[in-house]
Amino acid sequence: MVGINGIEFVVLAILAVFILGPERLPEYASQLARLVKGLRRMASGAREQLREEVGPELDEVDWRKLDPRQYDPRRIIKEALLEDVEDVFKPVSSGAPVAGAPSPRTGAAALSLTSAGAVSARLAVGQRAPYDVEAT
Repeated sequence: MVGINGIEFVVLAILAVFILGPERLPEYASQLARLVKGLRRMASGAREQLREEVGPELDEVDWRKLDPRQYDPRRIIKEALLEDVEDVFKPVSSGAPVAGAPSPRTGAAALSLTSAGAVSARLAVGQRAPYDVEAT
């Protein structure tokens, strides 16, 4: 809740009695109760309005997945990097060439996996290295 234990609450109550005095304390307590009730009423009204506007999709949302405490940047980066490597090295089930795949006879670059797990391209003999004018 707020993080106030029993002893702290008693100390705050005693301080409130001394600061406000026994004459004004009931008045301030009733004002606080009205404020809390009003805030609860506003929150439930906003919740109902949101449920009306969004509809049944709001109940289908898995809020635990959207919890920021579940965010682990190391896991996300690791999964993203592994997806790229797995896509490059997917085994072909038949011996037939895959459409769009480079052929060794055309002099296209061959991909290889380094010891660090990174993908590197090797050029065929006589093939020029790619050059990006915009990058330099």
